Order: sequence, then C-alpha cells, then structure tokens
Amino acid sequence: MSILKLSNIHKSYADGNNRLNAVLKGLNLEVEEGDFISVKGPSGSGKTTLLSILGTLLPPDEGQYLLNGEDLTSTNADLYKIRNKLIGFVFQDHRLLPQYSALENILLPVLAYQSSVPQSFIDYAHYLMEMTQIEHVANQLPESLSGGESSRVAVCRALIMKPSVLLADEPTGQLDMENAQNIVSLLSEVNKVLNTTVIMVTHSDDMAKAAKRIVTLKNGILQ
Repeated sequence: MSILKLSNIHKSYADGNNRLNAVLKGLNLEVEEGDFISVKGPSGSGKTTLLSILGTLLPPDEGQYLLNGEDLTSTNADLYKIRNKLIGFVFQDHRLLPQYSALENILLPVLAYQSSVPQSFIDYAHYLMEMTQIEHVANQLPESLSGGESSRVAVCRALIMKPSVLLADEPTGQLDMENAQNIVSLLSEVNKVLNTTVIMVTHSDDMAKAAKRIVTLKNGILQ
C-alpha cells in the first residue's frame, strides 16, 4: 500500500539576479509502506530540497503531496501536527540540545503537545535505546557522547512518536566508515523490526546499497 506520493512537484529558488533557478522539475515519487529508499544525486541536485518537501518544512511551488492519503499541499493540512506525529527526522548534525541528557533529548518530541511525558513513552524510549545499544548513555549529556552514540540518540528521538516515515538527511556524513556503516545498519533494522518507512538521502554508493530501492535525482527528476 502506498504511504506517500509526490506528483508533478516543482520547486525553484531566486538566484539573486531576478531569475529563478529550477531545482525540482515535475518530480514524481511513490513509496510503499515499509519501504527503504535511498536518494542519490550530485551536490546541488536538490536532494535536501526534496527531503524538506517530504518533511513539510518547505512547500512545493506546484504539485501534490499525499501522506497516508492526506493532501499535505492543502491549506487545511495541520503541518505542525503532521511533522510531530507522522514524520521522523534524522539530520546530519544530530541537533541534540546540550543541556539535556540523551534520554531527555529522545523524549523532547513528546512535549510538543503535553506538559509531561507519560510513562508509556519513557518505556518506549528505553526500548529504543536497548534496540540501538545506547541504554548505557541514557543519563549522559551530548558533550560526553561519541559521534556514533549521538547519531543513535538522534535516531531514537526521530522514532519516539512512532512515525509513519523516517527521513534521514546524509545521516552518516560526519561519521567515520565504521560508525557510518553501523548507522545505516541501524536504519535497516528499524525498517525491518518496526516496519518504519525510511527515506535516506546520501551521496555514498556504499551507504545507498543498504536500501531496498535506490533512486537518483538528476535534472530535477528522479530516475
């Protein structure tokens, strides 16, 4: 069953000389529930723009975006709620808040709609940390974590709301080869064990191979 569908997506940016630079040019993408897709493409091809549209951080100029059958390009769509509950994000730079422990960072999305964290979410956070083998750093601050541990905390935070789709933007870009392979293996495990749909942007051929399907962004469309 299709979980998301992009139809005829266009996106352009002003180049500073009163001209528009077209980045996405009628892009189409359909993703099945439980799929794991790698998006490849050269620098400047629009991979991050595509991921930003998928994450509802950036609206397309034209086209339609359906997620779980809901049209997210509609003016009636509650994008803040959708981002919090249906879409998980893993960024290249982790974006952990330094004043909070690893466990607290993982639980932050829960506080978007409530003033306290229910025990069920705390239990799920511990389950995710056990699954990702970072239970031992639960009470540590980000400054004391290794790059690989920080990446795993970021993955757990992205999963805490049990999202339909996990978006990963160059999640291995700042890691050495061993930790990079570990994170991609973790995303594969998340995809398999939790049946979470994963879309990963990467420039690495080796990392892309972990996905079930590889697509390439070239000349504004996916090939």
